[in-house]
Amino acid sequence: MDGMLSKGSLATLATVATVLQFLTGTVICNRYIRKKSTGDTSAFPFISGFLSCFMWLKYGVLTEESTLILVNFIGSALFFSYTVVFFIFSVNKREVVRQMMLILCIILSATIYTSFEVDTEKSVRIIGLLCCCLAVLFFASPLSTLAHVIRTQNTDSLPFPIIVASFFVCILWTGYGVLIGDRFIQVPNLLGGILAGIQLTLYVIYPKQKASSSGPRYSPLVSENPIL
Repeated sequence: MDGMLSKGSLATLATVATVLQFLTGTVICNRYIRKKSTGDTSAFPFISGFLSCFMWLKYGVLTEESTLILVNFIGSALFFSYTVVFFIFSVNKREVVRQMMLILCIILSATIYTSFEVDTEKSVRIIGLLCCCLAVLFFASPLSTLAHVIRTQNTDSLPFPIIVASFFVCILWTGYGVLIGDRFIQVPNLLGGILAGIQLTLYVIYPKQKASSSGPRYSPLVSENPIL
């Protein structure tokens, strides 16, 4: 009973924290709506977020994990909505369509595979590995920024609130993965937590400088997407 209670509590915390992190996209979309333009930003963070959530949703369906199904259903709906908003105000709609078609091909291929694969355990392994690979790619994306921070000894280019949120979300999902004995959930979230922790230590090594009116402004990392 205690084990089930801790699992349920951790699942609730992980779900709430992840959905709140997903909702940060509304702030970005609101900025696009006010400006009526996306400027030179890319839709890929939203589109890749939709792909990640959809694949984890499919993994949740295969493993019958209700927590994964709930949180990634919400995430899929939110990221699809963000992509639509981005498309409406995009200055390069052709690029958005190209990226979306690529993502849809991956989703369609995975859907066809799981529909015709009679070995459920094999389907779980394949989709789980695909989800892990996507997670590793997402977590690797800030590495170039980390090199820039170390080189300039300036953390202004790192989005502190997003990194903190990512750290706690990854820790929660790692714990949940340990409780249900699922390595496909444990490993990528553990890697994500470690990477977020490394970024947080940079704030200790290179304290954030006070902003000056004439100093450069850095855009936040929008690639810090949760994997679940």
